[in-house]
Amino acid sequence: MPKPLTDQDKRKQISVRGLAGVENVSDLKTNFNRHLHFTLVKDRNVATKRDYYFALANTVRDHLVGRWIRTQQHYYEKDPKRVYYLSLEFYMGRTLQNTMVNLALENACDEATYQLGLDMEELQDIEEDAGLGNGGLGRLAACFLDSMASLGLAAYGYGIRYEFGIFNQKIVNGWQVEEADDWLRYGNPWEKARPEYMRPVHFYGRVEHTAEGVKWVDTQVVLALPYDTPVPGYRNNVVNTMRLWSAKAPCDFNLKDFNVGGYIQAVLDRNVAENISRVLYPNDNFFEGKELRLKQEYFVVAATLQDIVRRFKSSKFGSTEVVRVDLSTLPDKVAIQLNDTHPAMAIPELMRILLDTEHQTWEKAWDICTRTCAYTNHTVLPEALERWPTDLLQNLLPRHLEIIYEINRRHLERIAKLYPGDHDRLRRMSLVEEGDQKKINMAHLCIVGSHAVNGVARIHSDILKATLFKDFYEVDPHKFQNKTNGITPRRWLVMCNPGLAEVIAERIGEDYIRDLDQLKKLLTFVDDDSLIHDIAKVKQENKLKFSAYLEEHYKVKINPNSMFDVQVKRIHEYKRQLLNCLHIITLYNRIKKEPNKNWTPRTIMIGGKAAPGYHTAKLIIRLITAIGEIVNHDTVVGDRLKVIFLENYKVTLAEKIIPASDLSEQISTAGTEASGTGNMKFMLNGALTIGTMDGANVEMAEEAGEENLFIFGMRVDDVDAMDKSGYDAMDYYNRIPELKQAMDQIAGGFFSPDQHDLFKDIVNMLLHHDRFKVFADYEAYIKCQEKVSALYKVSQVMRPQKHDPPTALLNTCPLNPEASRTNVSEETLFN
Repeated sequence: MPKPLTDQDKRKQISVRGLAGVENVSDLKTNFNRHLHFTLVKDRNVATKRDYYFALANTVRDHLVGRWIRTQQHYYEKDPKRVYYLSLEFYMGRTLQNTMVNLALENACDEATYQLGLDMEELQDIEEDAGLGNGGLGRLAACFLDSMASLGLAAYGYGIRYEFGIFNQKIVNGWQVEEADDWLRYGNPWEKARPEYMRPVHFYGRVEHTAEGVKWVDTQVVLALPYDTPVPGYRNNVVNTMRLWSAKAPCDFNLKDFNVGGYIQAVLDRNVAENISRVLYPNDNFFEGKELRLKQEYFVVAATLQDIVRRFKSSKFGSTEVVRVDLSTLPDKVAIQLNDTHPAMAIPELMRILLDTEHQTWEKAWDICTRTCAYTNHTVLPEALERWPTDLLQNLLPRHLEIIYEINRRHLERIAKLYPGDHDRLRRMSLVEEGDQKKINMAHLCIVGSHAVNGVARIHSDILKATLFKDFYEVDPHKFQNKTNGITPRRWLVMCNPGLAEVIAERIGEDYIRDLDQLKKLLTFVDDDSLIHDIAKVKQENKLKFSAYLEEHYKVKINPNSMFDVQVKRIHEYKRQLLNCLHIITLYNRIKKEPNKNWTPRTIMIGGKAAPGYHTAKLIIRLITAIGEIVNHDTVVGDRLKVIFLENYKVTLAEKIIPASDLSEQISTAGTEASGTGNMKFMLNGALTIGTMDGANVEMAEEAGEENLFIFGMRVDDVDAMDKSGYDAMDYYNRIPELKQAMDQIAGGFFSPDQHDLFKDIVNMLLHHDRFKVFADYEAYIKCQEKVSALYKVSQVMRPQKHDPPTALLNTCPLNPEASRTNVSEETLFN
């Protein structure tokens, strides 16, 4: 009789990757060979690695198709309320592994490719990132799609199929150089073109007011061709759709305007129309008021709303005919979420459809519009807020400008009744900003035209209500909500850190993958040495793997027992990579001063892209690389301090570095980071956070206990007080010797010996016009970093067993080394 399974045996049988059945593996191999033969028209003698990737991608995609069709059939039959998430950015990353995880195919595919003599990781590395986003806003949109599919919501993502996504960043002689991201060069196995749903989008023209109604005439037409990408939920057989629009010139584009001799030029001019979906604007938290950008924003909105209305009219009990002719029930069946102000033209466009096409009264149309639309704000930075010049709108979208003016007239009429004689309030709340150039404030349009407005972290939502949208909050407090950003644990734990996902599943089962609240069950294991040992082992394996990657790509010898101190995000003054730089220089100077002291070794990594036109951000990158050149070649410092700028930071690189990190740098000036989602990814993977009380850090500190984060620096109230009293950078410079030394080294050419004044613009900015008050937090940051180093040193000593490999147990210790082990919150590890 077999022995009963012990708890240990049971734990070993759990696999978050899904078991690989023999039949499953056999089918995968058969289908792989079928796709290689029939889809790619190759045999094993001539097939390339890329062919093998495409064969595998098509094989995995086959498992999506049936579920995808059944999901859409189910929605037509049940007619649920549908969510339409409109975003100009979807930062998806790679699709193959994510699909395998969500369909529980990873182990079977691993085994099948192994039996075929192929390396799964090599094949995965061939896939291009779908980098259709700049940073947090676009990645949030991608995580939302995964989440909504996993929750079984009838949801659709709508955006633009940019031919060129976020640029590839190369570092040449220490400087950022941009290269075009030709991600579609070899084709995209995950998308399906849907030419049958192509829709016309109109631009320019003029408006006629006739007895039959308003007509927008003499327009130029661009066609919107949809491409659908499946979005699988986590092991629930739901597959939703992301529909991205590509711009196409109509067949008769301009041809009628030319004589026979102009035919060639007319055909070449089709590019003007098709440029709309050519390239993603590479700006993060910065508004660029270009006509092409406005065209992109209207293009996605106009195509999407036609699609929404078409689906609404036919979507009932499986019918494909028009069965709903009255749009008055639209808000009962349709929710349109505007991801920032970029899709704000959805409001006047929906009004135009309801008024001019559906012939609703203004009052009825406005009621439908406001109950259908909702708006997410992503920033409080003034330079990021969209304000479109009225003359540009008049030229490009004349009917929409008329509608916006009428929305504003009625809006101000209401405000005037509520606050008689308060002309200053009317000016502040107007959708139209007067001045040298009349502009439409798109955030105001979104608030007035929506039934709900949310920030993306509690502190951010509170700031919106107290400052940026204070007047609107006073008038309509019921509209304002908070929805703190989240991340998908499928990609950001199960997929990128399978070792840790497995360790957790062994203790508490797999339900946490759908519901992160389940991680609280780990609190019962807070004294479990075996859990601490297993987590430490996984962390060290991740660090060793990433060390090998760094040594291969950067030719810098990495000490895998050093603390991996990481700041990866867009390069921007408010994110304060410069504060990190000042800490690096201070640490370097201290090691040089006392080389025989027992320093805690650190490998400091900073990564991120700078907008191509953002001079200061590009100079910050050059400063980081310059510091690295000096520090990494200093034999006195050795492996106790290394500085690496991570080139071309993107989703795929994040998936490599986050599981290997010990310390997560979230050091923005309090009140400037709307949320951050990188902070959550690091925390989920067991890195501790050093940060200000900004964005989601605040709520993370509440969940995990502030004693389990390294919180430093000014709070929002302190920053406000300093704004009122005045910030004098020179006072800090003259008062703090280590800060003065660091700044003098930057200014004097210590880090740029061939060009002493290379960083004069950074020095001048920090000393004389630093909006983000780097020096004000310098002392607190340095002291906090000393605590980090002390704890890391203690954690190295507190290894559970002497024969363990050297490992970073930073993430298993309370911040106070004298505190008992039971004081550490496991939520610190896995919130």
